[in-house]
Amino acid sequence: MKQNLIIGIAGGTGSGKTTLAEKIIEELNDPKIIIIKQDAYYKSHPELDFAEREKINFDHPNAFDNKLLIQQLINLKNGKSIKMPIYDFKTHLRKKEISLVQSYKVVIIEGILLFVDYDLRNLLNIKIFVDTGSDIRILRRITRDINERGRSFESVHEQYLNTVRPMHLEFVEPSKKYADIIVPEGGFNTIAIDMIVSKIKLILNESEEK
Repeated sequence: MKQNLIIGIAGGTGSGKTTLAEKIIEELNDPKIIIIKQDAYYKSHPELDFAEREKINFDHPNAFDNKLLIQQLINLKNGKSIKMPIYDFKTHLRKKEISLVQSYKVVIIEGILLFVDYDLRNLLNIKIFVDTGSDIRILRRITRDINERGRSFESVHEQYLNTVRPMHLEFVEPSKKYADIIVPEGGFNTIAIDMIVSKIKLILNESEEK
């Protein structure tokens, strides 16, 4: 049975995972490709009040609902659509609405901890790790969290020191060893993008010939 291609892009916060995914899609120039984010699969904790939810370690593997993510990736791989959760970063809760995601021949999933879980990373046909310096990553994180997620500089700074950096060193950085391709500077590395796109086209062509 022919299966769809699942590409995983991992790397630290602010490393450029989304930019790389968008560049790959742009170069492939194919409408039947979709990006989903591991962030959509954060566990929801409605039993906690907002102050308690703010203290959750969102950079630990246990923060993600990998059971649901794995099942939905299997469905996408086998040509089935999924009802993907929508996570609200301002309230730290899943929204009541869901996102209906169709199964396309190429699915790109990006997230900081994709390669940590054995079952999750084994679903990925191509594993890419975006390797970007910590100074660039933290500046991007500050800009994103303040502009897009309604955070203060103080809260971003505290979270980075208390959880983001320690979890990066404990889980994200070591998971780099599972990558098939390591891309310095993400979406700005045109040579790496050309190589990745060529490999994807090769796999798709071989699949169509079978």
